[in-house]
Amino acid sequence: MSVKKACRGALIVLEGCDRVGKTTQAKLLVESLKNNGKPAQLMNFPVSFSIQVYRTTAIGKMLDQYLKQSQELDDHAVHLLFSANRWECVSSMEKLLQEGTTLVVDRYSDSGIAFSAAKGLPVSWCAASDSGLPRPDLVLFLTLGGTELSSRGGYGQERYEEDSFQQRVMRNYNELKRDYWNVVNADEKSVEQLHSELLPLVTSAVAAAEDKPLLTLDWPKADNPET
Repeated sequence: MSVKKACRGALIVLEGCDRVGKTTQAKLLVESLKNNGKPAQLMNFPVSFSIQVYRTTAIGKMLDQYLKQSQELDDHAVHLLFSANRWECVSSMEKLLQEGTTLVVDRYSDSGIAFSAAKGLPVSWCAASDSGLPRPDLVLFLTLGGTELSSRGGYGQERYEEDSFQQRVMRNYNELKRDYWNVVNADEKSVEQLHSELLPLVTSAVAAAEDKPLLTLDWPKADNPET
């Protein structure tokens, strides 16, 4: 008797500037998928596999200190550390996806490129270190007005949370959009309203990914975005 192969899980990524609501929505999406009988796991970078073990990998701990402004590092080194943090999770990510678990990821490769390019690093150099990573099945890009962003709770507590820098990051994100992105305006929406808008997009992506192979990122050479 043949054994049916497990359907592949989807790689869902939430992107956007700081404090736009990605972490909250990622957690809600995982809960909803599980409630609907779909295996799902939350990731956030720099991270391990759960909010409860936030930034617990060796590289993640270094980046946590950097983001909290308790340590200074060269911009090139920082970018490569962020990329290495993603790479150290690849084998676990691929295993879960192939076993049928959907991964909902708070920040991924696009964040690394957009933020590093905003500091003046060439986008082609930034992208090179992430080529070969698992490619998302869906990127949910959350947008929010700059004025409202700066008024959100906790804004300014971590490195990079400064309006002019965030504006450069946003312009870089706009240059990185691909056909598997879905831009969602989060302005003036409650947590529940935004979740109800995102969940159908994720449900469709999960269904579509079941019988498709897991692809990898292959960034084309490009000029430098906004610095």
